[in-house]
Amino acid sequence: MATIGIVDTTFARFDMGSAAIDEVKRHVSVKIRRVTVPGIKDLPVAAKRLIEDSKDPCDLIIALGMPGKMEKDKMCANQASMGLIQAQLMTNTHIIEVFVHEDEAKDEKELAFLMEQRSREHAVNAVKLLFKPESLIREAGTGQRQGFEDVGPARM
Repeated sequence: MATIGIVDTTFARFDMGSAAIDEVKRHVSVKIRRVTVPGIKDLPVAAKRLIEDSKDPCDLIIALGMPGKMEKDKMCANQASMGLIQAQLMTNTHIIEVFVHEDEAKDEKELAFLMEQRSREHAVNAVKLLFKPESLIREAGTGQRQGFEDVGPARM
C-alpha cells in the first residue's frame, strides 16, 4: 500500500493538512502520515524524514504552508521552496509544494477559500502522480491553476 506524507505548519491560518487528507481519501485508499511543524522553513527536513523513514517511508509528500505578506516572509518562502526542491533531489521523491501567500487574497474569506481549494487540488495532483500519471500528460498545456479558476491554454 502506498503512503502519502502530509507536512503542514502551525503558522498557516487554515488547516491545510486536514483538507489535503480529506481530498486524498476521497480518491484512493492509502496510508497517510502527517507531521505538523511551526513554519515553512521547517517543511523540508520534516518531508525528508518521512521519505527516509526506514520503517515506513512515504512514496510522496504534500508540503503545505502559508507565507505571510511581508517581504521577509517571501524570502523565507523562497528558502523553504529551495529546501523542498533539494529534498526531492536528495531522495528522488516528489514533494508537492502547496504554498498560499497571505497577500494572494483580497480578504480573509477569499484567503480561507484559496487555502482549502489549493490544498485539495494539489492533493488530487498527488494522487495523479502516484496512481494515474498518464492523466497529467493529457492535462499538459491546459493552464491548470490550483485554488483559482484555470486559465486555459494560450491560443494562436
